[in-house]
Amino acid sequence: MNEKALRILEYSKIIDRLTTLAGSAPGKQLCRFLVPSDDINVIRRMQQETTDALTRIYQKGSLSFSGVTDMRASLKRLEVGSTLSISELLGVCRLLDAAKRVKAYSRSARDDEEHPDDSLDQMFRDLQPLSSLSAEIHRCILAEDEIADDASAKLRQIRRGMEQTHDRVRSVLTGMVNGSARMYLQDAVITQRNGRFCIPVKAEHRGQVPGMIHDQSSSGATLFIEPMAVVKLNNDLRELALQEQKEIEVILATLSEQVAQSGDALVSNIVILTELDFIFARAMLSKGYNGYEPDFNTEGIIDIRKGRHPLLDSKKVVPVDIRIGEDFDLLVISGPNTGGKTVSLKTVGLFTLMGQAGLHIPAAEHSRLSLFSEVFADIGDEQSIEQSLSTFSSHMKNIVSFWEKADERSLVLFDELGAGTDPTEGAALAIAILSDLHRRGIRTIATTHYSELKIYALDTPGVENACCEFNVETLRPTYRLLIGVPGKSNAFAISSKLGLPDSIIEEAKEHISQEAGAFEDVVAGLEDTRRQAEQELLDAQSSRREADRLRASLENKQSRLDERREKILEKAREEAQAILREAKEYADETIRRYNKMGGSFSLKEMEQERTRLREKLSGLEGSMTLAAKEKPKKEVKQEQLHIGDAVRVLSLNLKGTVSTLPDAKGNLFVQMGILRSQVNLSDLEILEEENALPAAGARTSSGKIKMSKSASVGTEINLLGKTTDDALTELDKYLDDAYAANLPSVRIVHGKGTGALRKAVHNYLRRQKHVKSFRLGEFGEGDSGVTIATFK
Repeated sequence: MNEKALRILEYSKIIDRLTTLAGSAPGKQLCRFLVPSDDINVIRRMQQETTDALTRIYQKGSLSFSGVTDMRASLKRLEVGSTLSISELLGVCRLLDAAKRVKAYSRSARDDEEHPDDSLDQMFRDLQPLSSLSAEIHRCILAEDEIADDASAKLRQIRRGMEQTHDRVRSVLTGMVNGSARMYLQDAVITQRNGRFCIPVKAEHRGQVPGMIHDQSSSGATLFIEPMAVVKLNNDLRELALQEQKEIEVILATLSEQVAQSGDALVSNIVILTELDFIFARAMLSKGYNGYEPDFNTEGIIDIRKGRHPLLDSKKVVPVDIRIGEDFDLLVISGPNTGGKTVSLKTVGLFTLMGQAGLHIPAAEHSRLSLFSEVFADIGDEQSIEQSLSTFSSHMKNIVSFWEKADERSLVLFDELGAGTDPTEGAALAIAILSDLHRRGIRTIATTHYSELKIYALDTPGVENACCEFNVETLRPTYRLLIGVPGKSNAFAISSKLGLPDSIIEEAKEHISQEAGAFEDVVAGLEDTRRQAEQELLDAQSSRREADRLRASLENKQSRLDERREKILEKAREEAQAILREAKEYADETIRRYNKMGGSFSLKEMEQERTRLREKLSGLEGSMTLAAKEKPKKEVKQEQLHIGDAVRVLSLNLKGTVSTLPDAKGNLFVQMGILRSQVNLSDLEILEEENALPAAGARTSSGKIKMSKSASVGTEINLLGKTTDDALTELDKYLDDAYAANLPSVRIVHGKGTGALRKAVHNYLRRQKHVKSFRLGEFGEGDSGVTIATFK
């Protein structure tokens, strides 16, 4: 990509922002040298990396890359047997700490979530924190100027000897300072000179304190003497210090050797962390201006939706929609000054450069950009005083410089093409230039004030007009780009609003040609038509929203009615169940009375008792007819029923077996437990699964038990608030009943809490042979507070 376009479109300012977001020096270096690519595969890979990093940032927050330094030169020295300094070893430690931190971030961003691998996963996996090496360096080196005593056994011994010798020196000197030599001293202090302990002796008492003179005061009145009594001890200290230094060198050499053994892994970490820092800086830049990944193509199609120039104030910039490359490959933008033409032009150019550099663009999702091998831009005042060039000459020189280089894979941007010279000649030259680019199939966008270019765009296939909207009433631009409409200069309208007399404006209109005036009238008419159409569109959208609101209100009302209907039906079913229970209890009471009386009932009394029972049951059946009937899933035909078939009575929501075949009216008797009732075919639903389970003639008592169980066993058990033992006992019985009732699966509510009950339930389920599988509930099922168990 040519440097002139990068400079004119202010690409460097984007790079400056990107560089500040990188957390390491190597990462900043990659950001600083980022340039647009012309390889579509590289572009798509970089865009995907930026998107994946941005997704992780939104999920888990930003990631720090502090501590990452390019240590490859130091690691290279290890290959020839060099030893790393304390600072370099601590640098290795910081690098490994960063690798550990980044690796942990990757794991935390993916835990407990079902994610396919993204473009960054492999880089995260390839990081090697080398925890043992990092721990060893941390153990031996405490700071830039401090080696730990425990770095080696010998160093600990040497330092213990130094401490003991030091204590003896201070003891001897303290005795002298506080004893016999006190009168000869300038001050009662112990000091050091050249690394040896001394005392300050008055010059006139030099002979009273035998020893070695190491220094004297500036006045000569004080001599710093090392007494003979501590000379040997000082010598011992100096020797121990030399031993300490040698042992530290041995420790550093040992650590360096360990680092050298992991040299390849460290170099790999440097490369990966630098690349990740670069990628996450791109993602943070996108987050800063709410960017999205553009969809790239190689067909020269640009379709920017709600694009915002990234260098303008995000709170003030007006989003623009701009497209080129499908219906037309040349766009002519017109309109008044300060209306946003140049900003629109720069937005297209800068977005193209940013997209091809792997950066997101501040535009709506699914905006489209095309791959261009070059972007050529002629924007701004290029007047050059030094080269004695006018504005027009500078523009022409710029255009000539890229004229032969431009091809169908180029994007060309012109700002005020043909300006700076005679309007007639400038317009003619601009049309010739645009016509040549159009014939060569080069994507071109140009801004202009010339009416001739607007007419050219109207008359030429594949060329389209656009304008930056201007509000004449407020004398302010709206900065909206309108494609398909040529712009009006508005010079007369603006002048009139600013107070210029009408007489002058009318005289000015007489000086413009009839064709130019007619064209301006056409443009004004188009503008009025566009505004009218836009208003009608807004009205239609408003009506559509109102219709949607009314429809939503009706749907909500219907939903509430359906809910009330279900509640009424549910209440009716509950009442029917209560009636049935009452009937059963009455029948049982009658049987108990009969059994109690034995054979003492007379025929008359038995007949009276049977009549009362029949009347009671008839009354209860009459009450049950009040319950609303459900519609059967499938209409039952007379020939489908056989005696003994399992059916469900919809009005009672009870299961039973067919006792008699239907009569001509479709009425038959169904046995439901102890209750035998007459129902109609329209109130029945055949239970296909239960009829298919047992073989012919195999309707045993166990089958009746299963039918009874299926009618009474619920699909859920609630264990909340129970101890583990009580819960498992209740669960054991419930699972047996549910399995006997042929339930496919059950819902076990155990709550979240400490997780002890959930763990006990899962351990129990693993031991049950009739349990096929189990899982925690999903969203909407109760999450981890519920377990769903499926039977075999």
